[in-house]
Amino acid sequence: MKYITGIDIGTGSTKAVALDMLYKPIASVQSFYATESPKPGYSEQNPEIIWKAFIKCINELKEKLGSELLTIGLSSAMHSLIMVDDQGNALAPMITWADNRSTAIAEKLKESAAGIEIYKATGTPIHAMSPLCKIIWLNQNEPELFAKTYKFISIKEYIWFKLFGEFKVDYSIASATGLFNIHTLKWDEQALISAGLKPEQLSAAVPTDYHKHELQASAKVIFPNLKTNFVIGASDGCLANLGSEAITNGIAAVTIGTSGALRLASSKPVYNPTAMPFSYILDAQTFICGGPINNGGIALQWLLKNVFGKKVLNDEDYNALFEAIAGIPAGSEGLTFLPYLAGERAPIWDSKACGTFFGLTLQHDQNHLARAVIEGICYALNDVMKAVEEETNPIKQINVSGGFVHSKVWMQILADITGKKLKLVLQEDASAVGAAYLAAKATGLSEEYPSSAPINPKIIMPDKLNHLKYQRNFLIFKQLYANLNLTMHQLHHLNQ
Repeated sequence: MKYITGIDIGTGSTKAVALDMLYKPIASVQSFYATESPKPGYSEQNPEIIWKAFIKCINELKEKLGSELLTIGLSSAMHSLIMVDDQGNALAPMITWADNRSTAIAEKLKESAAGIEIYKATGTPIHAMSPLCKIIWLNQNEPELFAKTYKFISIKEYIWFKLFGEFKVDYSIASATGLFNIHTLKWDEQALISAGLKPEQLSAAVPTDYHKHELQASAKVIFPNLKTNFVIGASDGCLANLGSEAITNGIAAVTIGTSGALRLASSKPVYNPTAMPFSYILDAQTFICGGPINNGGIALQWLLKNVFGKKVLNDEDYNALFEAIAGIPAGSEGLTFLPYLAGERAPIWDSKACGTFFGLTLQHDQNHLARAVIEGICYALNDVMKAVEEETNPIKQINVSGGFVHSKVWMQILADITGKKLKLVLQEDASAVGAAYLAAKATGLSEEYPSSAPINPKIIMPDKLNHLKYQRNFLIFKQLYANLNLTMHQLHHLNQ
């Protein structure tokens, strides 16, 4: 059987999805790995473990489906940073998007004229997540490591070097570094000056359809019978839009996994110096614009473990929770949750923000808390949506993907809060499917991006009465952060 594969190299796992020649998902495999936090605010991983997970996924799919693998497209999480020598060996653990050690640097840069110009040029919000701020931190705090680093690269670049022995980065991942000018498609001079870098310390940037066939000798030993094209692909966010078929005007995509994001396609970058929506490159004609939130499924996981006392989570725990909250009225009977347990990115960009339950009374129980947490996550995405809509056309539909689509009640709450029609295009990993779509077009298997949308997709319509209630409650959600952010910062400094 002939098939193509998309591989998404994520923060918690690497997942590969195989599609047949009608572009329908036929098999998937997944390999998980851990994140370490050696100090408060640090988030690190061993890139070699992720490389092994990548190998495992390819080999397991081949065992399932045979050897007629035509092409492999790559997706990966954004904002990772690995310091390597000239042989591609990591000199230190990989720093993930969630690492906050450069928060003070990001805050200072964000308030400067140079920071605003860098944001305009690169489309990347000024935040501790960005490789730009991480590299500035390394230059200031670990000068020896900075000095001996040959290249500053991402996890996808690390794997590409393992495969082909060359340092290449796709325009999409580059456009999420804070170092790449999305207008000139070159490394940005002002950003490089701020980071203390020269262009040669970064990989050569290439279009997202760039592909290679001949593996280097060491990779041939690992994949002795693999004769296929590898397409460098794009970032997970951009490819989630492609995989969930949200690349036309008025259609946004929402993904909720550990974190979350709302994104929509645009022919030009979106700029707002306050809310700082991102503008990342999918291809020569398409930017994917929107905003990420830190607290998606991780907030619900926190609730189940630390409030409900569930030590090892399983599907039954989540299903029981979703069933229980279905009986709680919209608005959780006056209980509001600010879901900023891990700080927050868009649209407030505040690493010092914290989680807050507001409105607790004697009538509230665990189920109210649970519904309020899910509503809080959806309020945060609604906040992003409204910031993006201010700079673009109104959103008429949201295509959804990620782990939350397995919960009918969660999707209904999102529809009710946003007031938008939701469309469930597929339940497979949208980023991996998007990577396969891009690979099919890049290698000539398809003239245009393929589609495998079901004939009768699941549609979730908002409840009008619930939407009216949520509109009022959303104003309280917004006002709460406005009232509490200074106190949050004071508390943060007291606990440093």
